[in-house]
Amino acid sequence: MATCYPVGCAWTRVRSRHHREEAMPGFSASSEPFTLQRDCHAVHVPYGDVVNLPAGQTGYITQSMGGSFTVYVEGSLFRVDGKDADALGKPPPEPLSVPENANDEDVEQVVWEQLRTVFDPEIPINVVDLGLVYDLSMEHLDDGNRKVYVKLTLTAPGCGMGDIMVEDARTKLEMIPTVTETQIDLVFDPPWNQTMMSDEAKLQTGML
Repeated sequence: MATCYPVGCAWTRVRSRHHREEAMPGFSASSEPFTLQRDCHAVHVPYGDVVNLPAGQTGYITQSMGGSFTVYVEGSLFRVDGKDADALGKPPPEPLSVPENANDEDVEQVVWEQLRTVFDPEIPINVVDLGLVYDLSMEHLDDGNRKVYVKLTLTAPGCGMGDIMVEDARTKLEMIPTVTETQIDLVFDPPWNQTMMSDEAKLQTGML
C-alpha cells in the first residue's frame, strides 16, 4: 500500500516530490538526526523486508506519527516500530486506557483512534483518512473481553508493505484494554480510489 500509487494520478506527483526531498539528508525542517543507541529491527520501505540496523548507525527521522517512525538511512527509508523508540532516543508510547466499565461505543471510539495511528510510512496520512478501512465490528468473547474485526484495503494490491500495515494495525488494536483478539482481513473489493479519502487527506495531498 505504502508506495504503489496508481500511475498518472496526483498520488504519483506526491510520491515523486516526497522522494526528491528525501534524496537529501536534512531535506526538511521536520527531519531530525539520530544515532542508534542499540541494534534495532526495521522494515525496509516499500519492500517490506525486515532488516537489522546496528548500534551507532546514523540517519534522519523523517516522520514520527502513530507511535512509529520513518527513518532515512544511507539512501533508503525504514520503518521503526514504537516499541523500539528507545533505540532512537525517544520515549515509548503511552499505555492506552478506556473508561471504567467502558461500553462497546467507548471501546469502538478507541479502536478508531488507534486505527488513526496506523500511517502510510512515506506520507503523513493514516489509513482511516486514506479510506482504507472498509468495515469495523466487534463481538464479546466468553471471558468478557472483545474481538475486533476489520476489513482493510490497500491503494493497490501486491504492495510490499501490506502485511506490515496489517500487523501494525493488529498490534495497536490489541493494546486496547478489553480487546484481546483481532481479525484483520485484507480485501480489494471494491478497489480503492481517491474519492474514498477524507477531505483532510485530499487537502494534504493537494487534491482539494
